[in-house]
Amino acid sequence: MRKFIGFILFLLFTGAPAFAEESGIKVTEIVITSKIVKGKPIDSIKRLSSATDKNLYCFIRTRAPEGSDAKLRHIWYNGDAKAGEFELAVKGGNWRTYSKKLIQKGW
Repeated sequence: MRKFIGFILFLLFTGAPAFAEESGIKVTEIVITSKIVKGKPIDSIKRLSSATDKNLYCFIRTRAPEGSDAKLRHIWYNGDAKAGEFELAVKGGNWRTYSKKLIQKGW
């Protein structure tokens, strides 16, 4: 029987709680995927196995006013344990970025 893992990803904009609204940044797409090819996610993962899957990516696309220069944070959890944290730049216009989490055997 395959052992499945569950990850929770929190997406936080740094700064004040209403940062995204005040700055005009909008998240237009967010996908947990097994791979990014040519700047795009190739699938959308709901469940995975640490026996066969090695990496997870959190792809995010935003729209922001020209000249914007902000940061967002991806925080990865495996159950209740924090498994990683990544701070990513968000620039103006249509912007895409992602974080990558290595899946450890036995998770």
